[in-house]
Amino acid sequence: MASRLRTWLILATLIIAVLALVGIAVSCNSSSPSEALNFTLPTMAGANITLSELEGTPVVLNFWSISCYWCRKQLPYLEAVAQQSGGEIKVIAVNIVDSAASVQTFFGDYEPTMIVALDSNGEVFVNYCQEYNNPQGLIPFTLFVDSEGLVQYKRIGAFSSEAELWDTLNDVFGTTIP
Repeated sequence: MASRLRTWLILATLIIAVLALVGIAVSCNSSSPSEALNFTLPTMAGANITLSELEGTPVVLNFWSISCYWCRKQLPYLEAVAQQSGGEIKVIAVNIVDSAASVQTFFGDYEPTMIVALDSNGEVFVNYCQEYNNPQGLIPFTLFVDSEGLVQYKRIGAFSSEAELWDTLNDVFGTTIP
């Protein structure tokens, strides 16, 4: 009888331990949406953009720099989303570190449809890296914020094509654009 009780206690302890480990793993890998950090930044167009003012519209928030090859390669994909969504999706391309003059020179005479925000001291970027698990501060860093202001998706690294970006948008936001 004592042997059965001991075996049962060991088995119960193992089951509890396994369930606890599974619970920890699930909570660590949980990607439940969290509220996007609000910010106000100047834009290349000379106005300010405040993220919370866009509530009601899905937002693609991308952090980039002129010196980043993959960031520059991805910018046309983001611009296409801004143009083709007809305002149904807002795209904010937040330049980190570069001066306003450098960003203006980079775009030249082209006036992007997407909002180009300037985070010249990188403060907003650092806050987003800390909040959304990008500890190395890698770019491009893209987050999809839903119409309620919740971060539904994040990606460290570039989209390989405009089609991949659209596919991800369609999966995350349920859009059918284009």
